[in-house]
Amino acid sequence: MGAVALIDFRSFVKDVPDFPKAGIIFKDITPLLADHKAFQAAISAMAAPFKGRGIELVAGIESRGFLFAASIAGRLSAGVIPIRKKGKLPRKTLCAAYGLEYGIDTLEIHEDAAAKSAVVLVVDDVLATGGTAKASCELIEKVGAKVAGVSFLIELGFLKGREKLAGRDVRAVLSY
Repeated sequence: MGAVALIDFRSFVKDVPDFPKAGIIFKDITPLLADHKAFQAAISAMAAPFKGRGIELVAGIESRGFLFAASIAGRLSAGVIPIRKKGKLPRKTLCAAYGLEYGIDTLEIHEDAAAKSAVVLVVDDVLATGGTAKASCELIEKVGAKVAGVSFLIELGFLKGREKLAGRDVRAVLSY
């Protein structure tokens, strides 16, 4: 864990004004992903609070969550399951809808993605309004598994997404 303290994660996150639309300041993590030491330190930081907690599966939320989920699963000796946008999974699925600024979107998981009572960590890159993470946790519970926690690289605290995850163990490496 010592190496994590030596990395200035914020220096690898670039602000992109007016993306994807005017008034939004997008947090671009691609420089962090491109730097081996920073990326590995971020994975360690995201996994650390959940070591020794019996995590059996790490659920990555489409799409940047996939980048973190596989590496975190390796650190936790766990498997990986994808949580995808509607229509992307080939077998029978369960779905959960969540609100967007202008409408509703849907996430899906294979109905047999996790064994009943499996211990699952949900992972994504950014916690913003919390709708996607909340829907993802609901999907894990619909298949009968248990959500041990939710891990993010970045939390945009001013959007109050953590409130939608009340009662859950929510961790973020960086907060803005």
